Formats: sequence, structure tokens, C-alpha cells
Amino acid sequence: MSSWTNAALGGALIGLAASALLLINGRIAGVSGILSNAVRGVDGLWRWAFLIGLIASPLWAPLVGLPYPIAHHRADIFMLATAGLLVGIGTQLGSGCTSGHGVCGLARGSPRSLVATLCFMATGFLTVFVVRHLWQS
Repeated sequence: MSSWTNAALGGALIGLAASALLLINGRIAGVSGILSNAVRGVDGLWRWAFLIGLIASPLWAPLVGLPYPIAHHRADIFMLATAGLLVGIGTQLGSGCTSGHGVCGLARGSPRSLVATLCFMATGFLTVFVVRHLWQS
């Protein structure tokens, strides 16, 4: 299977999961909010089930004939921790994350989510440019 097909299947599954959560629970699949509220003990076990499903789902890939996904990065633990901290701060400032704004908010036609997603994407593009072309290690 080509990487394009894998990406399309992954996107379809994300959309299906977000739609199912909205239809079944009436909740938006914003992962940062789900995680934050799970840690604070808000609103039941469905949040933990959702998060465990996110983590466990790549393990199921070989069961349906897909290659096991492997993440490749060149960052050390300090860089990964810093990136995670910055993402956490960004989700607080933006009142949500890419899943809440980019997947669910855009699908609902939210202007606020459009602005937030454009900011996420622009920041990502700028970060990649700076790290790959300006930051010489």
C-alpha cells in the first residue's frame, strides 16, 4: 500500500472517530481537552478509553495488513520535552489543539477554528524552516 493510501486511510479513521464521538457522546474530539479533563477526573471513563485507544491503535495496524508505524526523529529527550511543553502552552493559549480546531472545528465551519488552525500551520511551517535552514547545530 502506498504512503498516500495509508495517509488517506488514517485521515478517514480520524474523521470516523471524531464523528462517532460526537454522535455517541455529543463531545468534540479535542485531544488536549480530553487529556486535561481525564487527568482532573472530569466526566467519566470514556476519556481514558479514548486516550488508550489513541495510544494502542498503531499496535493494531499489522492485524489489518498495514505495516507497523515507526516514528523517526533526531531529537534528544530535552528537545522532545521542550516541544511537548510548548505544545501544551499553545493549546492553552489557543483554547484547543489541532484535533479540536483542525478536525472538528473546521468541519463545523467555526471561524475561530479556522484562525487557530491557520496559526498552528503557520507556526509549524516557520518552525520547520528555522530548524532546517537557519539553526545550524
